[in-house]
Amino acid sequence: MELQERVIPLMTVTEPAAAKIKQLMAEEEDVNVLRVAIQGGGCSGFQYGLGFDRGAAEGDLEFEMHGVQVVVDPFSAPYLKGAEVDYVDSIQAAGFAINNPNASSSCGCGHSFQVEEGEADAAVGGCGSGCSA
Repeated sequence: MELQERVIPLMTVTEPAAAKIKQLMAEEEDVNVLRVAIQGGGCSGFQYGLGFDRGAAEGDLEFEMHGVQVVVDPFSAPYLKGAEVDYVDSIQAAGFAINNPNASSSCGCGHSFQVEEGEADAAVGGCGSGCSA
């Protein structure tokens, strides 16, 4: 009997989020993957980016969850390790939410966050604006 190695994805996508993503992707042309990224800015330092793309770029981390192909760029990966993309549809609001164990604080709207200094910096090297120092 062969042992199969279980690969743990960088982050997870809940079933409700996957269902909504598939619905939205069906409405778009020529998109095959969900791209999850972090970007500088936002009221707390970083902000999340969710969007559709044609495919992975060189160096992207790729995984599939609940039938959704997900790609994450190498800069964003350390900040998103262990995070969860969820879709919440309640009486108060409907939308995607990212639950990120790496965030030391976040703004009230939940779209931007901060990490403890040094946590992810060492893993990526750079300021996040595309520079290498």
